[in-house]
Amino acid sequence: MPKKLRIKYVKSAIGYNVRQKRTIRALGLHHLGDVVEQEDTPVIRGMVNRVRHLVQVEEVES
Repeated sequence: MPKKLRIKYVKSAIGYNVRQKRTIRALGLHHLGDVVEQEDTPVIRGMVNRVRHLVQVEEVES
């Protein structure tokens, strides 16, 4: 089974550059506390890595 990542938006992007804000939005996060599940792909991993100081990530089995 493909793994998924559970991504939680825990810190505001206010004060960070526009690229990081757009990355948060591209991950499907809109408000603090939002949680989304994304497929565990290299693209998603790269996006999460760019905003790792703003999100919490855990791997889940689907």
